[in-house]
Amino acid sequence: MEFTARATLPEDAERATLIGRAWIASQPEGPAVIAVRGDEVVDLTAIVPTVRDLCEREDAVAIARHAAAPRLCSLEELVAHSRWDRRTLARPHLLAPCDLQAVKAAGVTFTKSLIERVVEEQARGDPKRAAAVRAEIEARIGGSLAAIRPGSLEAERLRDHLRSIGAWSQYLEVGLGPYAEIFTKCQPMAAVGHGAEIGIHPESAWNNPEPEVVLVVDSRGRMRGATLGNDVNLRDFEGRSALLLGRAKDNNGSAAIGPFIRLFDEHFDPDDVRQAEVRLQVEGADDGFRLEGCSSMREISRDIADLVAQTIGPQHQYPDGFVLMCGTMFAPTEDRDAPGAGFTHHVGDVVEIHSPRLGRLVNRVERCDRIPPWTFGAGALLHNLAARGLLAG
Repeated sequence: MEFTARATLPEDAERATLIGRAWIASQPEGPAVIAVRGDEVVDLTAIVPTVRDLCEREDAVAIARHAAAPRLCSLEELVAHSRWDRRTLARPHLLAPCDLQAVKAAGVTFTKSLIERVVEEQARGDPKRAAAVRAEIEARIGGSLAAIRPGSLEAERLRDHLRSIGAWSQYLEVGLGPYAEIFTKCQPMAAVGHGAEIGIHPESAWNNPEPEVVLVVDSRGRMRGATLGNDVNLRDFEGRSALLLGRAKDNNGSAAIGPFIRLFDEHFDPDDVRQAEVRLQVEGADDGFRLEGCSSMREISRDIADLVAQTIGPQHQYPDGFVLMCGTMFAPTEDRDAPGAGFTHHVGDVVEIHSPRLGRLVNRVERCDRIPPWTFGAGALLHNLAARGLLAG
């Protein structure tokens, strides 16, 4: 993977309003809120100390484009220094572009991923049983799911039918029923950014990337922009029990978000997200394995506005806003290590997630107990900003 600005930015970068976060080495060192302006990166932290604060501002686009702000570094320098084997605290490098926002995720929002969740459940997390279970499930229910709108009368009828033949599942409940699966992917500040290592639990033998569009939503429930994400998933853990969802989803480095947030403006809005295609490429470092896939937001079963409305509202508030992974239709089934065993990650895999209007997010796979531990949380951020004189009285 080429770590250059050209390879990282959206294809129409000259029209995009891009913001994010970077680690800077000034004294004291710490995270900066940044904006991309042409070939340069500027530091907005003195104006908006957190990305959360910027996304709450009505004039967020104007600040990102025009506010007087010091130059941090060149865009090429920032991107080059963000790669896992080049990043150091002494040089600016990209962080996940969100900070105090909650990191949420929507599951089972595409037909293919719905079927794969049922496969995991019926296979009890055993990848050796997946192929046979998949064939049986697709023969029984696969064709009946594609055109069904969750929560509709047709969905209710299908649910009753599947119950009558003993084919019901808790995943079909959230895939067909009125309520979406919305869960907490990780804590605020725990996501990693472009070029970082992502973590796989050392006891997992069946896991996969989940390439997704990530919505950026403010405290009033307004969609303010979008970026890319990897909802790293342990299929064996969740397949054993849905109650292990937290173990399957929330591990050190298991949420990657970036490279930048593209703010909604006159050139990019939620309808562009609804038409987005998210492409995945995995390259194995030890076996030459290559995996490719594509997830089209046009095939999502629930509109993004519905997912947002099911996350925030009278029953649940987010005073710091949230980012929402919208789910994926991509669930890799290609055999890698043995016939019928399907896909699982190897340490050293390079995962590339790309969407033309959002850019490219690249990470390297490592065990979650071997990558740097997460130590810089919300408390550390507030103390750091205070020490730098960046918090208002």
